[in-house]
Amino acid sequence: MLIADSQVHIWADNSPERPWVGGKPHHPEALTAEKLLAAMDEAGVDRAILVSPSWDNYRNDLVIAASQDYPDRFRAMGRLNLDEPDAIDRVAEWTRQPGMLGLRCSFNRGAWTSQLVDGRADRLFGVAEEADVPVMAMLTHAQMPEIDRIAEWHPGLRLSICHCALSSSKKGAEAFAELDKLLAVAKRPNVTVKVSALPTYAVDIYPYKSLHPYLRRIYDAFGPERMFWGTDLARLPCSYRQSVTMFTEEMPFFTAADLDWIMGRGLCQWLRWEMPPQ
Repeated sequence: MLIADSQVHIWADNSPERPWVGGKPHHPEALTAEKLLAAMDEAGVDRAILVSPSWDNYRNDLVIAASQDYPDRFRAMGRLNLDEPDAIDRVAEWTRQPGMLGLRCSFNRGAWTSQLVDGRADRLFGVAEEADVPVMAMLTHAQMPEIDRIAEWHPGLRLSICHCALSSSKKGAEAFAELDKLLAVAKRPNVTVKVSALPTYAVDIYPYKSLHPYLRRIYDAFGPERMFWGTDLARLPCSYRQSVTMFTEEMPFFTAADLDWIMGRGLCQWLRWEMPPQ
């Protein structure tokens, strides 16, 4: 079974040449591509989707370089800076550079939030649909009606909701209180969900049994082919290996065929990242 992580951040040390902007990392040590590869090998993870973190100020050079240096292990989802002239017009060309597969947008913060509400983001979704560029989006449960509208208006858009649209400031039952709003968009076949970073929202310890009923509801709504396992590794309160076995060993309602899709096949098929030979 191929195991592919749907989101990991990598970054460099804070320096005058490359200062952290707009926030601080989840831990102070840089997480390089080489450190990540070692962690993946230890945990039994074959592939990872790399995303530049918010404190890297829309710089995508590290994730692109890592994807080009290790093409069998990494691909990148680029962060788009809407303040750059003609940024949306360049989406198709920009996302086709070697190593990049699509966009990662944070509609849960800053100017991105208002653009989703007032409709300005519709142009981005239209361009992405026309260019067949997949979009991974950070969102909140409150934004799900807007996403439902966008998915209906752009049926050819490949859209994936990061971290089940959970809020990083909430845990336990509070975090999942409005899960029904996420499940409501499962009726749109062009919408997928990243079941990623989930241990960070738990109030118990491994194997995080409090999370299992919520995952079952997501599974029942989206099905195994439209839910993508992932970690957001730097935030995990458990080991990388435990984030894998939480799914592969601790949830008996997933069949072997389900896990094949959830743990990697579904993500790679959605991104059109060719599966390795058997």
